[in-house]
Amino acid sequence: MSRKLVRPRQGRMLAGVCAGLAQRFGMSAGMVRLLFLLSLLLPGTQVIVYLVLWLLMPNEDRHLAPTR
Repeated sequence: MSRKLVRPRQGRMLAGVCAGLAQRFGMSAGMVRLLFLLSLLLPGTQVIVYLVLWLLMPNEDRHLAPTR
């Protein structure tokens, strides 16, 4: 189980943000997706937070690539 906050290549639905958060915190991706969908019923900036995480979280491939 990866403890880094990355967007995995496997298990994505849109951008992999929920799957990455689920891996990081040891939850199932389905549970994180359900919590996100339920949070959309509340007023707030959930969609903006999702988009920001999409931009800030690196892809798993880029994170695991060797640096020169």
